[in-house]
Amino acid sequence: MAVRDSAPTPEEPAARQRVRAETPPPHYWRRWTQDAAEAAEAKAAAAPGESPAPAASAPAATAAAATPGDPGTGQDEAPYRVLIVEDDRAQALFAQSVLHGAGMQAEVQMQPEGVIEAIGRFQPDLILMDLHMPGLDGMRLTTLIRQQAGLPLLPIVFLSGDPDPERQFEVLESGADDFLTKPIRPRHLIAAVSNRIQRTRAQLRLAAASAPAPMRSHPETGLSTRAWLLQQIDATLAGDRRGGLYFIEIASALSLRERYGYAAFERLMAEAGRRLAQIVAPAPLARLNDNSFLALAQETAEAALEAEAAAIRNRLADEVFLVRDEERVQLRSAIGYTALSLGFEDAGTALEATERSALQARLRPEGVAAYVPPSDHEAQERLALLEGQIELAYQPIVSVAGNDQAQYQVLLRLRQADGTLLSAGQVIPAAEASGRIADLDQQVMEHALNLIAQRAAQGTPLRLFVSQSPRTLAREAFAEWLLQAIAERGIDGTSVVIDLRLADALIHSVTLTEFCRRLMPAGVQFCLGQFEPGDEADALLGQMSLGYVRMAGRFAGAHADNALRDQLRTVIDAAHRQGLQVIGQQIEDPQAAAAMWVAGIDFVQGNLVHSVGSDLDFDFQNAVL
Repeated sequence: MAVRDSAPTPEEPAARQRVRAETPPPHYWRRWTQDAAEAAEAKAAAAPGESPAPAASAPAATAAAATPGDPGTGQDEAPYRVLIVEDDRAQALFAQSVLHGAGMQAEVQMQPEGVIEAIGRFQPDLILMDLHMPGLDGMRLTTLIRQQAGLPLLPIVFLSGDPDPERQFEVLESGADDFLTKPIRPRHLIAAVSNRIQRTRAQLRLAAASAPAPMRSHPETGLSTRAWLLQQIDATLAGDRRGGLYFIEIASALSLRERYGYAAFERLMAEAGRRLAQIVAPAPLARLNDNSFLALAQETAEAALEAEAAAIRNRLADEVFLVRDEERVQLRSAIGYTALSLGFEDAGTALEATERSALQARLRPEGVAAYVPPSDHEAQERLALLEGQIELAYQPIVSVAGNDQAQYQVLLRLRQADGTLLSAGQVIPAAEASGRIADLDQQVMEHALNLIAQRAAQGTPLRLFVSQSPRTLAREAFAEWLLQAIAERGIDGTSVVIDLRLADALIHSVTLTEFCRRLMPAGVQFCLGQFEPGDEADALLGQMSLGYVRMAGRFAGAHADNALRDQLRTVIDAAHRQGLQVIGQQIEDPQAAAAMWVAGIDFVQGNLVHSVGSDLDFDFQNAVL
């Protein structure tokens, strides 16, 4: 088949020559589809001097071969949607024009930081991404996309001029689906994109047809099932976005379970769910975990959400429940709520936002709080705060009984372009608020795993305590990634200890317990940090699969406070009965170390032992307290 796309005729104007070279005409792509031969025959059969019929008017029998989205195909399927992530404007516009010429919808995003927002707004079938971009490179951005709810299967195709086959392999390992090398002919680009989208849409249709619809009601409790309710939230977000969500958390769940036992606690929560369903009716209610419930209030006006949340809390507080031995109990709760008109991309993000508001509700006397999205200015400030190079610092954790095991707590630092060094306390809140915490956590964990593997290869093994956010650990994809990363590096899982803050563990106990269960077979250990004794905290020691407990910093002053020293000894004894080892932190002087030793502490860390630094050269074998 002859293709007239080589040299222009001399009489063609220069401007027209440039347009023909850079922007293919409409339906140009059809030269490479299955009905191209018929189009060529139609052209050959045209009378001399007569223009051939446009390819778009091909018979309906051949339209099935065309890319969906071509306005001339007559197909009902929605146009293919492609998000182009490319910082080079000329390259981005060229790819966009090629795809537009193929009847597809294509949007350009030149700032990697805006990709997640663009995905939620544009809902692409495929992402066409450059590899080398300032800030977030393509591989890191792919990892971030894969960690978002609902996006693990979104096709990502890289288009790059990097010829290194090893780099191409790394790209595919990062989660990309294909790698195209620049320069690329338009027909190859169109074929790669359309074929990938076509297969993905077919797989989604097949999965939707074969997947059973989620049960609407739980057979035992009569409440809505979690899956069905999330499906209803997705449908509301795709429609008029009316109403809001309530995240209802029963307070003091761990102490209730400890006091009455699991069976009685479960009956109490089941009855609380039934009463709540009556209170929030006609809004559907689902139980999320041990002590949390979610309600979808579609018929409630946004302005009335706060008043209704307060009414729900007050009505539940007035209810009287009978538990073991006919004991009467009244339940306190915290309720977070959000309006669905705030632009959530799916049910998962709406649920996460509502859960955050419940955390705020726990801190307020009225027990009710609304989700407030960050302003554009706040979002930009947070993103700017996260631009920089990760630098990890380390502090030794030393056995008081003597041990040559090298182990350090990993402390996050971020070096910005102007040389400013930010602490974890500055970086982590910004990362959580901007949705970048999972990416940040994974980068820190990658640094730690690589360091462990490097030291193991040198014959100097070490153990690292690495803090991670509960929101990261709640992602199923993160657990799979971590297991695979440990296996690929061939490291001993016991060399990784994940630090969990007590405050986080109290809120996310069900999620974190499940994460611990999945990682423990690989040898990964867990440390409950910033520990403060209390009914709920004490119950956690026996419920979670822990290896270590790190005391709150105030216990470093136990040498000067008899009551604090007795409390410290009680916690250490309780932890030892559970088979846990206890770490004392912020040890600054010999008196504090001596008090810790007398109380039975297992490990200490602080400036008395060694200050925080960037080196891993502490002599554990000859350490003397």
